[in-house]
Amino acid sequence: MDLGIAGKWATVCAASKGLGRACAASLAANGVNLVINARGAEALEATARDIRAASGVEVITVAADVTTPEGRAALLAARPEPDILINNAGGPPPGDFRDWDEADWIAALRANMLTAIELIKAVLDPMAARGFGRIVNITSSAVKAPIAELGLSNGARSGLTGFVAGLARAVAPSGVTINNLLPGRFATERLAANFAFVARRTGRSVEEVRREAESRIPVGRFGDPHEFGELCAYLCSVQAAYITAQNLLIDGGAYPGTF
Repeated sequence: MDLGIAGKWATVCAASKGLGRACAASLAANGVNLVINARGAEALEATARDIRAASGVEVITVAADVTTPEGRAALLAARPEPDILINNAGGPPPGDFRDWDEADWIAALRANMLTAIELIKAVLDPMAARGFGRIVNITSSAVKAPIAELGLSNGARSGLTGFVAGLARAVAPSGVTINNLLPGRFATERLAANFAFVARRTGRSVEEVRREAESRIPVGRFGDPHEFGELCAYLCSVQAAYITAQNLLIDGGAYPGTF
């Protein structure tokens, strides 16, 4: 399927690895030029080289912390008016809420809610003026089914979800869609870190924790980041113009609810 977005520009945050990299790679495979961001320059440049070699698109790298005003300014300077924005950030660490202070909560809100809102604010009006824009926020399945040890993420990402629900409907007539992708358990470094935390807390082995988690997924495995990237690319397509203000869960059937 031709997604109709070849030649457009996408800004992809946290794109050096994991789900962000998968989204960038899938967009590039459909002819989209990229501005990719991460804090670590070495991994980011390696990702850029791989994507250029695989797709031939233009890839600009911005190694910066976009949770800071300076980092966002650097990212936006590279391509002030992208056609596509993929908001993504590594989740805050797992833990017990009794151990978190106000600074922990502020950091989580800045990374997983406020930064996305600031970037949306910067790119939305130019998108609307052109009559085309796609914004995808990578959140978490925990928005629908909270995970106890990920309380910081549960709270911050749910805040972003509530904000987007109103904004997406308000701008829908402009040709700009805003959706959230809610990943379940994908084979990423973040998932491995969560398993290590649970293993330490419970006294079990990491492998035991991993097997138990995998057994609770109806499809019988963890997700492949490529699968996630392909769904992200579709949401950015011309064919997805009638999909907006949605929270799309991609979790192998793990969420047990009907709605």
